[in-house]
Amino acid sequence: MIAEVLLVLAGHSSSLFPKDYALNPALSPLLHPGEQQSLEALGLIAYRYRKIKLSCAELSRSRSRYICALCATLSRVLKEEYESLVVKTEAKVLKRDSELVASGAFVPLSSVRAIFSEWDAPLAALVSLFDELESVKEWKPGPLIDLLVARSKTGVHRIANIISRISIAVQRVWRTQLTAFLVHGSLSTADPLAGKDLSLINGSIPSCLSSQSRDSIAYIGRAIATVKAVRWQKQPPRELATEHTALLEGVLPQDQHAFDLVISQIRTNVGEWLWMNVLTKRDVDESVDSLANYFLIRNGEFGLSLIREIERLKISRLTSRPGTASMIREQDLNLALLRASLGTTAQHDPYLSRLRFVLPGGPLRPLLPSLTNEAPAPTSPTNNPLGTSLFDTLLLGTTLSLSYNLTWPLDLFLDRADLTIYSGIFSFLSALRKTHTRVHTCWTSLSNAQRARRRWTGYGEGGTAEEVDTRAKMLRCGWGVVRDMSWFLDTVLGYVMMDVVDVEFRKLKEMLDKHRTVVQNQASQSSGPQGSPSHLDFTTLRTIHTNYLGRLVDGCLLSNGSLTSILRQILDICERFVALVERWGGDVLPALLFEGSLHSEEEVGAVVKERWVVVAEIDENLRGLLESFYEQLTQSMSQPFSTAVDASKSGLIGGLSMMNQTTHNLSRTAKAIDGETDHSRRHVERLLLKLDFNGELSKPRKSRKAGEDILAGID
Repeated sequence: MIAEVLLVLAGHSSSLFPKDYALNPALSPLLHPGEQQSLEALGLIAYRYRKIKLSCAELSRSRSRYICALCATLSRVLKEEYESLVVKTEAKVLKRDSELVASGAFVPLSSVRAIFSEWDAPLAALVSLFDELESVKEWKPGPLIDLLVARSKTGVHRIANIISRISIAVQRVWRTQLTAFLVHGSLSTADPLAGKDLSLINGSIPSCLSSQSRDSIAYIGRAIATVKAVRWQKQPPRELATEHTALLEGVLPQDQHAFDLVISQIRTNVGEWLWMNVLTKRDVDESVDSLANYFLIRNGEFGLSLIREIERLKISRLTSRPGTASMIREQDLNLALLRASLGTTAQHDPYLSRLRFVLPGGPLRPLLPSLTNEAPAPTSPTNNPLGTSLFDTLLLGTTLSLSYNLTWPLDLFLDRADLTIYSGIFSFLSALRKTHTRVHTCWTSLSNAQRARRRWTGYGEGGTAEEVDTRAKMLRCGWGVVRDMSWFLDTVLGYVMMDVVDVEFRKLKEMLDKHRTVVQNQASQSSGPQGSPSHLDFTTLRTIHTNYLGRLVDGCLLSNGSLTSILRQILDICERFVALVERWGGDVLPALLFEGSLHSEEEVGAVVKERWVVVAEIDENLRGLLESFYEQLTQSMSQPFSTAVDASKSGLIGGLSMMNQTTHNLSRTAKAIDGETDHSRRHVERLLLKLDFNGELSKPRKSRKAGEDILAGID
């Protein structure tokens, strides 16, 4: 029987236990109750061992290298400890060892039970572990390591020892994959840590790592893999790769503090190498300048020239002969970009070649401004959180966006989301600048028409005795409308360009220079092998730039859907009035000989009355929109600002487990951001003061009826 029991303990089947670990009923009457209990306990140990071996054999065929490492390690542990214990016990029996064989001929079952009792708890824990492993179809390395680390933290030493060895084996496999990603930028085809876009896959990183380490792993791997992929002229040196490999070989993810320090050191080294060899200070400054010059229209002469070129393109297509090309295509708009740069400072700018226009709707025929009083179609706030698509149709008449060719290494601190915000701000600023230019052109047209008329009418406006008063009032009303439009657009454009764009751009440049100065000072003061020089890493740079864009969006009022909707309506009504004046020949009043001829059946002054109704309607609508804009702007002061800043700031406030220089840089940046959250509110306060410097908008005004003097009360 002892030989049969040892075979059962070694994993073989036997008639002693026909099912699971239940003793054969035929043997129960022949055994003492104590012997039955010992056999059942030994049968339970053998059953658990056999179940674990079967599960190991099944899971070892898994495609996951982590599961295979787990099974291989456990099989080695069982072979070295459990199976060797069975062999040693059998050897003692055969050698009639006095410690086990009583009187040289009798082997008590209780002694065998005592020898294998140390495996009761470990095998039970391993069975529970494999039940959980088999309940999930596919295991990611992160949750698997978390499971093993959690199960290894137990008060039973033998269980903790076995599962810790399994956990360490799995962590070493994961560390090998991590080393390949961080040092060589390579990813395995099976169980990769990152996807094709080099972003970390969910579940690839254990939760025992801090959020700073996860961000650093994503940053380092993306940078190294991109450098390798583009075959940059300068590659990371072999000495740096050897150093980083040695650092990673000395730590495991379960030792969070040591692992965080190693990842931080690698990030510091990689960041410093990138700053020195790939993306330098000059690259950052030039890219920021080019984005501000073209998307924020800080290059004013180029911006005006581009607006004129697009208008010229529309007119040329509208007046083209039949049979010739009358469609506007993307290549026509991109050619307009080049033509607009001629004679300006952008003519020899290499960054101009990165710009191009995109027509999402494809080629189209040019459209004229609408002469009807129609509001723009409402925009869904879910699809358009910044409200910028309200303005992307004003420049051409259809959806038009300006894009930027984002190439390596600029994509280390810029991404597509940033360029989308830049494009939205460009749509808003170009629409505002175009409308402002057209209103000034209308002012010039009205002035020229009045000078030409005064040559014949003297100090009056001409006309018959019945219409002379109406003509005078209508002209004054038209001048008042243009005056209100010009004043509002002057105020808003001046506020946006000087109080928002210029101020925030200078602040961005000062912040970058300040960080570089601090970095240089700390680097010069750090000495000795323990000195860790500071650096302006790309996470800090992206945080500074993201908050810069957030303040621009808030300052331009694009984060407030109500204000952007009212602004769009104001621009539309300005475009409508200018289009009407152009249709009327550049003047509000009809020509002196335009009506009242002998063969005309129209009543004298009918055209004047018709135009008077249209101009009065535009005047009334404009006044109502200006008051609504001021009211909404005042109410916005009680609402929270800097939503974009708060969103980006959430990634900066982390735990304190990573006491390294990168965390120091991020915390310093977060404090600076906290001290500047009220800048958007100050921008709006300046705009409110400019709009209501004489208290005109804050006072309720009565509706003006047709015939009432628009210039009354301003003497």
